[in-house]
Amino acid sequence: MHPVSWWAEFEQNCERFDAASVTEALADVIVPAIPSLLLRREADHSADMVLRHLNRPASEERAERATLATVRLAATVARIDERSIGEDTGTAAAHALCLILTGDWARAAAAMESVIGTGPLLKAFVSALHLESFGAEIALRLLNADHSPAVAVRSSQALGRYSWWPKWLQEIVSERVLAGTLDNETVAALKQCAFAGLTPTQARMAKRLLNADQQLVEATASRLENLGEHPAAARLRDGCVATVAFAARLIPV
Repeated sequence: MHPVSWWAEFEQNCERFDAASVTEALADVIVPAIPSLLLRREADHSADMVLRHLNRPASEERAERATLATVRLAATVARIDERSIGEDTGTAAAHALCLILTGDWARAAAAMESVIGTGPLLKAFVSALHLESFGAEIALRLLNADHSPAVAVRSSQALGRYSWWPKWLQEIVSERVLAGTLDNETVAALKQCAFAGLTPTQARMAKRLLNADQQLVEATASRLENLGEHPAAARLRDGCVATVAFAARLIPV
C-alpha cells in the first residue's frame, strides 16, 4: 500500500493534471464499491454534478450544483455513520468519493487502495496526465515496476512524444527505461533509426546491434570495412550506438 504523499506525486509532477479526468476515472472504480444501492445512486448523482462543473468551470450555476451535491452526499454519509451500530458502516467508499469530489484525490486513493487494488487506481491517475498511448504505457510499466510516480510522470512525458516510432523501437525504449539504462546518446541513436526507413530485416538487425550482439557487430563492422567505411566500423566495434542506423541501412534486404 502507498501513503498519501506517494499518490500526491502525480499531481505535483504534472503541469496540466486534469481534474475532470482523474475525478471521473476514480469515481468509476470507487462508486461501485458502495454497498448500499440508495447511497450509490446519490454518489453517482454527486459525481455527475461535480463532473459537469469541472468540464465547464466558468458556469456559476454548475459550480453551485456541484457544491450542493457534494455537501448533501457528505451529510448523508455522516448520518449513516451516526446511526450505524457496528464498526463497519459500509461508507468507506462513499467517504473516499467525498474526498475525490473536493479534489483530494491522493487521500482517496490511499484510503481505498486496499479495497479497490492498486492497478485500477494507477490507471485512473495516469488518465489525468493526458499522455499519448506510448507515454501511458511507459508510465504504467514504470509504476508497476515500483518506480515512484514522480519518475513515471517525468519519463512518460519525455518519451510520449515518440509514439510514432515503430513498435520495435518502442520496445527498446521500454526495456531501457525499466532497466535505467536509457541515456541521451541512445535516444539520439533511436531517433536516427526511426528516420532511417529501415526494412523489417534491417530493423531486426538494428535491434541486435543496439543490444550489442557481438557476432553481428563484428560481421557488420567487417562489411563496413569492405565498403571503405573504416571509421564507422571502428565506432561500431567500440559500442557507438549512433552508428547503428547507418550500419543497418547497409545490410542487404
